[in-house]
Amino acid sequence: MTPLSRRAFATAVTASLLAGCGGRQADRGAGRGTAAARPAGTDPAATRLAGTTASPRPAAKSVHPLGRSVPVRLRVPAIGVDTPVMSLGLAADGSVQVPPIEAHDRAGWYRNSPTPGQTGPSVILAHVTVGAYGDGVFRHLARLRPGDRITAGLADGAAPEFSVTDVTTVAKSAFPTGAVYGDVDRPELRLITCGGPRSGTGYLDNVIVFAELVPTGP
Repeated sequence: MTPLSRRAFATAVTASLLAGCGGRQADRGAGRGTAAARPAGTDPAATRLAGTTASPRPAAKSVHPLGRSVPVRLRVPAIGVDTPVMSLGLAADGSVQVPPIEAHDRAGWYRNSPTPGQTGPSVILAHVTVGAYGDGVFRHLARLRPGDRITAGLADGAAPEFSVTDVTTVAKSAFPTGAVYGDVDRPELRLITCGGPRSGTGYLDNVIVFAELVPTGP
């Protein structure tokens, strides 16, 4: 397990996860959700996802991990996303930060995770809605399908491309922490937002997209 992956996983297990929702709670200025992160295996979906993301795969084509360089842009053509990316850390209460609720919202990379293209799961969050401003950057995240492409623009000029491998919606009360933050032996990407039915304080579920780096050589 790489130091960055280990740190991200430990943080996720001990802190509450926020995946940007922009529901009523955010409108009141909280800017954070209340989904409790749980280790993988707390529900069938978590078990399935953990097995999928952690299993070894045949190396038909070699994937070459990139050096560390922070993401500055994210493009997901299949759902019309082309957004700047900001850096996110932890809030004062130990939850994962999300981008601010504003008219021109943007995605945020969780800086305790690897950068896109490094070995391990790089995690990017964004809102599904932004209160009175309407749709958020990840409004249509659940529409992605396996094989759709995602490009991360990095500060050093690199633009690694990822292919979607899975899209799932899970209850926040059973968030598959191990599958999302757990160590993997190749560069992967996670996109997270809120979804499912609304409650008095926002959304009840999380939409999670899993993707892996596309090989660039033979």
